[in-house]
Amino acid sequence: MSYNLIQKILLNIHFFFNSLPAKYKASYRDYYTYQNLVAIRAGSLIFLLLNVIIRILYFVFPVNLTKAQNFHQFNLSNWVFIIITPFFLIASNILIACFKSHKKATASMALIVFLFSIYIISCGMYSSFIATSDPSNALTLYLIALSLISAICVFEYYETIILIIVVEILFTALLFYSQTNATRMAYNQLISAILLSAFYLTSRYFFSYKVNYYQQVIEIREKNVEIEKAGEFKNQVLGMVAHDLRNPIAAVESIAMIMELDDLSEDTQDNLNMMKASCVKARTIIDDLLEAARNDISNIYEMEKTELNQLLKSIVSDWKIQPDPKADVLLTSHINPAYAAVNKEKLHRAIDNLISNAIKFSKDNSRVDVRLSKRNQELVIEVQDYGLGIPADILPDIFSPFSKAGRTGLRGEHSTGLGLSIVRQIIEKHNGIVEVDSIVGRGSVFTIKLPIAWMG
Repeated sequence: MSYNLIQKILLNIHFFFNSLPAKYKASYRDYYTYQNLVAIRAGSLIFLLLNVIIRILYFVFPVNLTKAQNFHQFNLSNWVFIIITPFFLIASNILIACFKSHKKATASMALIVFLFSIYIISCGMYSSFIATSDPSNALTLYLIALSLISAICVFEYYETIILIIVVEILFTALLFYSQTNATRMAYNQLISAILLSAFYLTSRYFFSYKVNYYQQVIEIREKNVEIEKAGEFKNQVLGMVAHDLRNPIAAVESIAMIMELDDLSEDTQDNLNMMKASCVKARTIIDDLLEAARNDISNIYEMEKTELNQLLKSIVSDWKIQPDPKADVLLTSHINPAYAAVNKEKLHRAIDNLISNAIKFSKDNSRVDVRLSKRNQELVIEVQDYGLGIPADILPDIFSPFSKAGRTGLRGEHSTGLGLSIVRQIIEKHNGIVEVDSIVGRGSVFTIKLPIAWMG
């Protein structure tokens, strides 16, 4: 039990003397030095404006105010603050510009942060002394100054300790200057020690909090870079493998076609038909893999202003002349002409994929509706079927690649799990969106929304 208690105490002590791991130390110092300089610029500007306002109020208030206790000290300190504070404002601006040029923290930057911290704490401390001859009765400004510096400035633990030592020396000097008696001096020193201890703990807390935040940000960035590299590598391998598979599949298909030139038995012909059908399925899978890889790699499509009625008529016509149509594909347009900036080949593939998907989950001789309309400032293309519908549990994953949403069609068509993912990639790169509404047993409606380029 005592061992666990000692271990916890040591962990807590380590927390308050905690420093950043060597891996991130240099980059974090650059980061927090810049943040410190920005804080100093803002702090010095606010402090200067505050003292200027106080100086203006001195002129506005009645003359009998100057007879108030310690007015002379307040008046003098106000002028000192107005004269000295611009130095920190100018220095912080110069050093911020310097940092932006070189992206490196320097000793002069650390020094100006340290001096500003001493300056603000000293201002609060002195103001507490001149408020009354006994600072223990007016510690508010001293406390505010300590709290402000601990919150806005980041220090290593040894820098915090040095700062505390300097502040304590200044505090003791002011006690002697004010000719405080021994009892009051001991009492004030005790209060100062408590405040400085609180300052250290607060400073270390903010340091640890900001360190953890910085580490998380850096680790997330590193993970994102790794993910991007892994994604690029995956796409390259995927593209190479898919491309290299085409040749042997084409060879098998060619052999099957050559064999058909001879007189074949019914069983042999059936086997050849199965071989050709398998080749077609394999080629479809390869095309989907290549398309997915190309869409991941390519960030920009070449767009051209296209009349969508003509494009959709062409797509629907291709489906109508299929040798064995499984459904009747119908086009209905409520806007003509309708122009959008699109990549014809990619958009053709996306809509073709939706129609193919609709037929796959519809019964023979059913209908698939393709509709074109306008809503607000968008062109809307809808592909609706009246087939199986999509169960609610897989609907959220319908556009995710290789998800559980991939299903076998009514006629045994296998799914690569990439079709709808490719559709979403294509539409999003057209600055559009694709959505789906579905009711099990009543069918599905896939909706594509594209920005309007121009309407006549």
